Amino acid sequence: MPQEFSHRVVVLVDEGSNPFEMGVATELFGLRRPELDRPWYDFALCSPHPEVAMHLGMFTLSGVRGLDVADTADTLIVPNRPDPLTRPSPEVLATVRRAADRGARLVSFCTGAFTLAFAGVLDGRRATTHWRWADDFAAQFPDVDLEPDVLFVDDGGVLTAAGSAAALDLGLHLIHRDHGAEIANAVSRRLVFTGHRDGGQRQFVERPVPAVPDTSLSPVLTWARARLGTPLTVTDLATHAAISPATLHRKFRAELGTTPLAWLTTERVTLACRLIERGELRLERVAEASGFGTAANLRLQLRRHTGLSPSAYRRRFGPAA
Repeated sequence: MPQEFSHRVVVLVDEGSNPFEMGVATELFGLRRPELDRPWYDFALCSPHPEVAMHLGMFTLSGVRGLDVADTADTLIVPNRPDPLTRPSPEVLATVRRAADRGARLVSFCTGAFTLAFAGVLDGRRATTHWRWADDFAAQFPDVDLEPDVLFVDDGGVLTAAGSAAALDLGLHLIHRDHGAEIANAVSRRLVFTGHRDGGQRQFVERPVPAVPDTSLSPVLTWARARLGTPLTVTDLATHAAISPATLHRKFRAELGTTPLAWLTTERVTLACRLIERGELRLERVAEASGFGTAANLRLQLRRHTGLSPSAYRRRFGPAA
């Protein structure tokens, strides 16, 4: 029987909120997932008003529950703000502070980081926001350790995402934290989303339209994923792609916003997590199959990427759980 999971996610929808980000939260946490054979999240929307005009007055959301629902949230999500430099209402800020005081997980999408910062819950913490508003954010909230060039920041109990698309990456990261890599990848496949991106990748990546068809990294990525257990190097990837290592680095930066080595390490961590979740008990075997070589290196990389040791990860996400 799957482990019982009871976790309420509440999205605080305010005037002018972006419907895309609300939709991301609803898709990830609100829809039922019977194919996963495990309890899913309890999901709700709340607002200071029973009717909320969405961004640019596209439509009005009616029948929204009151802010008191946020007081029952295990995770409170604050989506973007159309006017991030304007201080939110006292009711909204009080709701965020109460959630922080009782230890709820706080999440912001895009300029929602301004709401968390106005509430004072980001002081002394790492955070990010949309690159367009980064300078304004840094000037207004000097006590926040802003990381302006990443997709999302996981600072433990408070997580912040950059632009709208990064909300999807952060949402999948939360599912990974709660349910493990196997479930996060299953949800990603359900969304027809090619693997969520690591939070440390750059927000803004130039993507010029290619002059010739299919010069993407897809073939070499597929080739590498099938060989993660071998001692692959960046030079091996470049050789298979028939380009120089320097060109490979440029293509990775342009297409994925990361380096070949960082991508390779993330893929190996994901594979190691899957093996542990499927019941492999021998760390040496997991390290060998995922390409980390030694159990010591596996422990280092798993803790660096998930915050958990292999034994802690197994207790939380292994078959016995």
